[in-house]
Amino acid sequence: MRLFATALLLCLCAGASAQDYDREKRWADQILPGLMVGEAIWLEQAEGHKFLALYTEAEKPRGAAIIAHGRGWSPDYELYGSLRAKLAELGYSTLAIQLPVLGGGAKIGDYLYTYPDAGERFELASKFLQGKGFRNVAIVSHSLGAAMANQYLINAKQTAVKAWVFIGIINGLEEMFRIKIPVLDIYGGKDWEITQVGSAERARQIAKVPGSRQIMVPEALHFFEGREDELSRLVAGFLDEVFHSNNPASAVSR
Repeated sequence: MRLFATALLLCLCAGASAQDYDREKRWADQILPGLMVGEAIWLEQAEGHKFLALYTEAEKPRGAAIIAHGRGWSPDYELYGSLRAKLAELGYSTLAIQLPVLGGGAKIGDYLYTYPDAGERFELASKFLQGKGFRNVAIVSHSLGAAMANQYLINAKQTAVKAWVFIGIINGLEEMFRIKIPVLDIYGGKDWEITQVGSAERARQIAKVPGSRQIMVPEALHFFEGREDELSRLVAGFLDEVFHSNNPASAVSR
């Protein structure tokens, strides 16, 4: 009986962690025909899976940002489509990546098994931007994508990422002392309860990391509906501080 229960648990865990590549394809099939901003590229993982990324070049880039979406969404869904376009207008080229997705009924906890895969995707995205000549690379992540980025930055032995912005993160930060780059925590005054409740602990965590801070945007919802311009300016302003505050001449460099 114990052996059966163990086997059943393993099957349930495997089922929960099975990535939905068909869902990724459906997102891509919806995005590509109407893509008006940026270009679609495909990045290939070690096991051969190719995932969609949307690259948008700024006219005179001061750096680049990897845009990471929340649970089950796509790199062009609403907030993420706005961020990737608006940050490019503000001088930061963007690479919005498709992160792992599960079936529509998957819960937050089910995604824990996908974090290593997400880490590989962040690494491939950073290498792509390095290949484009960018020295100043950041991650701008939202909700579950922020939790995935947190794990990537904790576990990466080396990374080209030099700044991290997380928006509406869904849980507390883990081992922030191991992340040596400046971070910006942004959340809304009407964000999800889990995000608001965790703000005090997050503030204590990021206080350990030089150059980091937390911003609460009054009245903003979890997806910052109607506040995308304000959010993009906050992100770009932080990246300017991190990358260029001590070197004005670098304002038009990569």
